[in-house]
Formats: sequence, structure tokens, C-alpha cells
Amino acid sequence: MSQSPERRPPSTAPAARGGPARPGKTRTAAGRAPERAPEQAVGPAGPPPLRLLLAAGVAGLEGLAVAVWGVTMFFTGGANAVLAGLLVLVMAALPLGAAYGLRRARRWSRGPALIMQLLALPVAWTMIKSEAWVVPAGVGVAALALGGLFLLVHPATTDALGINRRTA
Repeated sequence: MSQSPERRPPSTAPAARGGPARPGKTRTAAGRAPERAPEQAVGPAGPPPLRLLLAAGVAGLEGLAVAVWGVTMFFTGGANAVLAGLLVLVMAALPLGAAYGLRRARRWSRGPALIMQLLALPVAWTMIKSEAWVVPAGVGVAALALGGLFLLVHPATTDALGINRRTA
């Protein structure tokens, strides 16, 4: 007599979408993977390292600064400024999304964060070379960008994100 899928052992129950379960993978009686608690991450155990959290903070701070810049563009110009403000607000999603991913130790988040740091360097250079009242802000942007770059390429960060380093 054949057993129904509900009576089979969890490791041999058929998957919900066709085919038997893989060896070593546990399945529920309905064929689904068991639910994970929200606290359980699929990466390395433990909290993310401090450098990764600092990189997330730098990306988040840059994202908030770009968002504030976009909102101020709405109120300081004409009809073209509204469209430019919308574009800048959309651009703020890059570092804010990267900060979200870095905080949760997601591999994909490192690329957008690196791009934002590299884009911030010429902006900082232009600010430093402009009028005197903008120079301190340019130095701050440069410090954030260089610090963010350092944090993102640090071995502790790449290890926490699961990015393999090649040895020469």
C-alpha cells in the first residue's frame, strides 16, 4: 500500500512544486521548507561586524543628504526644478537601498554603496574648489566618501557579505 505524502518522513516528502525533496533538505509533511524565525539569517551566525554597520550608516547618511537636496530643489526653483528634484529623490534610493542591504549583510548592497562613494568624490572635489562657504561641506563629503570606500573594501566587510577574496 502506498503512503500518502503526509505520512512520509520529512526528508522524503515530495516538494510542493514537483519532484522529491533533495537529500539532506528537510521538508514539512506538505512538502514545503520549514518556516524560519525572522531572527535567523541565512548568512554567518551572529551580528554583522562594526565596519559593515558603519558602512551602512555612511550610505544611509549620504542617502538622507541626497533626499534633502531633492526636496529643497522643489521649493527653490521653477518648473524645471520640480522635475530635477524628482530625479534627485529617485537617485537617493541608491544609497538608501544600499544602507538597507548593508545593515542586513546582503551581498548585492556593496555594489550600489561603492558606486555612491565613487560618485561622491568628484562632487566633493568640486565643492572644495568652489566658493569659500562650501569648502567645509566638501571636506565632509570627501571624508564620508573615502571612509565609506575604506569600510566597503575592508576584509571584515567582504567576509561578512560572503564575497570571496582571491589570493595571488
